[in-house]
Amino acid sequence: MGDELFILALAIAVALVVARTLAKRLNVPEAILLVLLGILVSLLPGVDGVHVDPDVVLNIFLPPLVYRAAFLTAPRETRADAVPIGIMAFTLTFVTALCVMLAVGLAVPHLTWAAALALGAAVAPTDPVAATSVMKRLGAPRRLVTILEGESLVNDGVALTLFGLALTALTVQVTAADVVIDLLQVVAGGILYGFALAWVIGRVRPLIHDASVQIVLSLVTPFVAYIPAEHMGLSGVLATIVVGFYLGVKGQGVFQPASRLTAQVFWDVLVFLLESTLFVLLGLQMTDVFAEVADRSWPRLAVAALLVVGVVVLVRLFWTLVVVPLLRFRRFASIDVRQRLVMGWAGMRGAITLAIALSIPLDVENRPLLIFLAACVVLATLLGQAPTLAPLLRALGLSEGEDLLKEEGTAREATLEAALARLDALAADDRVDEHTAEVYRQLFELRLDRVRAVLDDSEESPAPKGWLRKELIKAQREKLHQLYRKGRISADTMRKLGHELDLEAGRQGQGSP
Repeated sequence: MGDELFILALAIAVALVVARTLAKRLNVPEAILLVLLGILVSLLPGVDGVHVDPDVVLNIFLPPLVYRAAFLTAPRETRADAVPIGIMAFTLTFVTALCVMLAVGLAVPHLTWAAALALGAAVAPTDPVAATSVMKRLGAPRRLVTILEGESLVNDGVALTLFGLALTALTVQVTAADVVIDLLQVVAGGILYGFALAWVIGRVRPLIHDASVQIVLSLVTPFVAYIPAEHMGLSGVLATIVVGFYLGVKGQGVFQPASRLTAQVFWDVLVFLLESTLFVLLGLQMTDVFAEVADRSWPRLAVAALLVVGVVVLVRLFWTLVVVPLLRFRRFASIDVRQRLVMGWAGMRGAITLAIALSIPLDVENRPLLIFLAACVVLATLLGQAPTLAPLLRALGLSEGEDLLKEEGTAREATLEAALARLDALAADDRVDEHTAEVYRQLFELRLDRVRAVLDDSEESPAPKGWLRKELIKAQREKLHQLYRKGRISADTMRKLGHELDLEAGRQGQGSP
């Protein structure tokens, strides 16, 4: 068993590296390559017959993914667009799940309504990462990005709540009244528990100044939110969302600056590993899934897959283009038909759908078929919608890249001017000697000149070229290693200064003025 786990872990790690490398070179969605590599890994000796425990998916993968998404939610923008987000997240998710339930019930004879609802809940939530990454790169209207990210966060909770009700209906007889009462208890209890836990953590974290301990606490937080809530019969995902959102809003207060830098890198890597591993695990399951559904009529399977994919895509487009204008909400009035078309087309499914599908209990009848159909939805939307989103944005004229750059430059200019004003005030009060004040004044004025050069697009004082900055950083790094080789500095000093150069290179890579 130990050797099998080692081979599996090693194969998954190789698949992640290969997929990330090939995806950039071939310009194809990384998720597709991960699934294909997962299928290849399943053919390796010692790896065949791998089964993913549904509890592992629910309890290990989901909490950090949901928590991270909630933590990064923009509070002011989300609050301003609460109506569009709520309509898309609650009603559209519910309608999509019901439509898929009806469609698959017609396409697959003898499938119980509870199993069909479980599939509907799995494919209902969107994964905005592929869409919003393209939108941010092209400078699409930020309001669109905010609505899509907010919708995805909330519809995760809605879908998982529906999924929990479906699993309950698979094991016991329930009435409509039972469903309503359970839904209210699960939702309200999860939200209240999340607020209570967030309040406690929000007061404990500022007392801890060690960066490593803070990161460990941030890693434990989503599990403390999710697992106890589930054991109490509450919505663990809603509790996790509430905790993540609350701490994200209070993030400047609960994290020290050094902790924020380190935590950001840690969580970026963790989310990448979790999401990528889910796609590889799907590929690992596909050989068994294909074997389980091999006795079914392939034409019927194709029809069922096309029907489910069609319902998922068309219901969303119909909702954004037809239903939303009929609702006549004021906050929707400023979203024109071009933006609604992009909202409708940017409904890719991803890691959350896979996590829900793979968490269907092993003893559920037709489980392989449900996973197969969920996988078809994920792959079809990633292959069919993700690559066409950028051309659609360009064709509709929804690119605001220059405006985004100007906003960032204006914000940098304002913060640097505030720092200079504070420095002058400190020097005037004799709290800083003139020499020290002049050193810092020159440093901040140099940064301010670079920002203004970008804003003014001035030919007389152009911003330093990217290649020149890289060359200067490279020269410093080479000199640092030379000093270490000659024994003039210690390894600790070399690593410390090297880390500062890494931070500077990272800022330049992000297009910092």
